[in-house]
Amino acid sequence: MSQAGFDDDWPEDGFYLLPLGGTGEIGMNLNLYGYQGKWLMIDLGVTFANDRLPGVDVIMPDPAFIEERRDDLVGIVLTHAHEDHIGAVPYLWPRFGCPLYATPFTTSLVRRKLAEAGLDGIAEVIEIPLSGTVELAPFQVELVTLTHSIPEPNAVVVRCAAGTVLHTGDWKIDPDPLVGETTDVARLKALAEEDVLAMVCDSTNALVEEDAGSEGEVREHLMEVVGSLENRVAIACFASNVARLETAIRVAQAHGRRVALVGRSLHRIMQAARENGYLTDIPPFIDETEVHYFPRNEVMLICTGSQGEPRAALWRIANGQHNHISLDPGDAVVFSSRVIPGNELGIFDLQNALVRRGLEVITDHDHDIHVSGHPGRAELAQMYHWVRPRIAIPVHGESRHLSAHASLAAECQVPQQIVAENGDLIQLAPGPARIADQVTAGRLAYEGNRLLPLESGVFRTRKKMSFNGAAFVTLVLDSNGRMDGDAEISILGLTELDQDEIDMARFESAVEEALSRLSRSARRDDDAVEEAASIAVRRTAARLWGKKPLTAVHVIRLE
Repeated sequence: MSQAGFDDDWPEDGFYLLPLGGTGEIGMNLNLYGYQGKWLMIDLGVTFANDRLPGVDVIMPDPAFIEERRDDLVGIVLTHAHEDHIGAVPYLWPRFGCPLYATPFTTSLVRRKLAEAGLDGIAEVIEIPLSGTVELAPFQVELVTLTHSIPEPNAVVVRCAAGTVLHTGDWKIDPDPLVGETTDVARLKALAEEDVLAMVCDSTNALVEEDAGSEGEVREHLMEVVGSLENRVAIACFASNVARLETAIRVAQAHGRRVALVGRSLHRIMQAARENGYLTDIPPFIDETEVHYFPRNEVMLICTGSQGEPRAALWRIANGQHNHISLDPGDAVVFSSRVIPGNELGIFDLQNALVRRGLEVITDHDHDIHVSGHPGRAELAQMYHWVRPRIAIPVHGESRHLSAHASLAAECQVPQQIVAENGDLIQLAPGPARIADQVTAGRLAYEGNRLLPLESGVFRTRKKMSFNGAAFVTLVLDSNGRMDGDAEISILGLTELDQDEIDMARFESAVEEALSRLSRSARRDDDAVEEAASIAVRRTAARLWGKKPLTAVHVIRLE
C-alpha cells in the first residue's frame, strides 16, 4: 500500500479515479480524478459523529494524498450543497488553496461557510451556470442538471484525452421537483454518443426496488395531513430541501396558517434560495417571538432537528428549553423526513419526548410525506440505458449498496463493474479498468477547534474513560523513595458515591503496599513507581466495582 504515495512509473497517459471518502460508506464524499500528473477533486464533504465519539461533531476524509500534491490540484468542483458534499470545505480548503467551482445556489452556501471560518475573500469561489463548462487543464468539465432533494444538483462530465467519465453526484428522476429544473435527459442521452468510458454513480438506494418518488406527491399528502389537524403544527424537515420548505409554506397558506422558521440553518437556506431566484413570492414569515400571539390553529412552525440533533430547535422545544417556542397537548409534529441510518436512537428519543408532552407525532410511516433524494433500482437502470457507459463504478453507499449496484449494472449490460473502497486507486485507462494500488484513506475528526486523526490517542483514551472511568493518583516521595504521607486519589465515573464517601483507605493501603514491594532502586524510578501504583488502584477498583479505570499517576519527589 502506498502511504499517500503515487508511483511515478505508472503510465503517464493513465486516467485514474481515487475515492478518499464516500465509497463503502454514505457521507463525507471526496473523489479525485488524475491524468498526466494533475488532479481534479469532486466534492469535499463531512459526516456527523455519533455517541461513539463524544465531543466530536463532524468527521471528514483525510486528504493527505492530495495535500502532498496541492500544486497539481487544478480545482475542486462541488456537485451540490449538501453537507456530505461541501461540509469539509471550510476545514480543509486551507490545505489546498485551489479554486472552488459550483453553481449559484451552492456558491451562496459555500461562501457563507467560508465567511464563518474567516476565509471570506481568501478562498476563490468561481460560479458556473447551470449546464456550464469550465476548462481545468488537462480536464474539461461540464455540468449536467439533475434532480435531487436540494436545488441545482449536478452530474459532472470529466473529459480528458484518455476518455470521458460521468460522475453523477446525488440524484433521482423527479418529473415534478417543484423547485428547480428537471433532469436534462436530452444531455444524458447525447453523452452515449461519446462512448462514455465510465459512470461513477450514486448507490444509496441500490437495494430499493421502487422509484424515489416526486416532491409533487409529497405536497398533495402534506396538504391532506395538515388539513386534518386542528391545533398548532410543527413540520420537521431537512433545511436544505428547499422544495419541501416551499411545500410546507404553501400548505400553511392553503389552510390559513402563518409560518415561523425555527432554527438558524433554515434562515441561511432561505436567504441563499432567494438570492438565486427561488422562493421569491412567498408571504412574510412571523418571528418565533410572535408565535404565541396567534391562535393555535393559525400557526405552522418549520423546525430544524428532524434527526434528533440535541442542539437543534425541535429537541429544545421537546425538552422545554426553547427560549420562545412551546407546544401544548393536542399540537402536532409532522416529520417530513427520513431516518438517516445511525440516527435512530436520537430520533426515537426526540419523538418519545414529544409524545410525553401530549403531542401527536406523525411520520412517513403514517402517511406518504417524504420521498428520497436518491435513485431506486429502476431509476439506476434508466440512467444506464441513457448513458451506456463501458464501466460502472458504484460510489456513495455502504458495501452492500455497492455490490447490489454492480450486479444491477451487469444486468443492464454494462461490460465491466468495479466495486472499490476508499483508497483504491482505479486505473480507468489505458487497457481494462483495474484497481492499480491503494493509498491511505484515513479520517479526521473536528474536535474542539482542531482536526485530529480518528486513530489519535485522544479518542482511544476518551473511549477508555467512557467505558471504565478514571482515577488520578498523586504520590509524594522522600529522597529514599518512601511515601511522605498518604497517596491523594480521585475516582471519577466508577461509583455513584461522592468523592468523600469512597473508602479511600483501601486504595491508599493498596498503593502503599505495592510501593513497599519495590526495590530501593525501583523506588527511585518514576516509571516503576507509576506502574506499581497504577496496577494497585486498577486492581482495587476491579474488586470493588468490576472495572479497571484509566489511571494517571503523578510522582512528586522531595529534595
